[in-house]
Amino acid sequence: MWIGGVRVIVPDEMGRILMVKQRHEGRDIWMVPGGAIEEGENALQAAVREVEEETGLKIKVKRLLWHVEEVSQERGQRFVNFFLAEIIGGMAKLGSDPEFDEDNQVLKELRFFTRKELCKLPIVYPEYLKTELWEALEPKYFENNVFKIKD
Repeated sequence: MWIGGVRVIVPDEMGRILMVKQRHEGRDIWMVPGGAIEEGENALQAAVREVEEETGLKIKVKRLLWHVEEVSQERGQRFVNFFLAEIIGGMAKLGSDPEFDEDNQVLKELRFFTRKELCKLPIVYPEYLKTELWEALEPKYFENNVFKIKD
């Protein structure tokens, strides 16, 4: 059975990338907002919902960056769509994961990072965000080592 998920690259007005720190298996992991696609919704709807739940921000999905498939003994078969989005409303604040009660929340911190700052983080999931994220975004959108959304 395939299980689907989404992750969303959300730059701010200064071109920094939004990351959330989650606590899993006794360690802190930085990742872009996202989560599972719920029954009855598509990947775009899941992306919008997950970002709002975790960050308080309303977004508009601009485009698909990657479709990643994984087959492993531990997790089985699954896929994750990575989208690029822009902020269209809301205020950035750490949200909550409705799958966990108040005492067991995994979301610990919310922060925007420049490329240089993101690359210095000890644990980023997936690790290739430190390199491939920047390669996937068109170079003409970079100024001073940060990403700028332009239509």
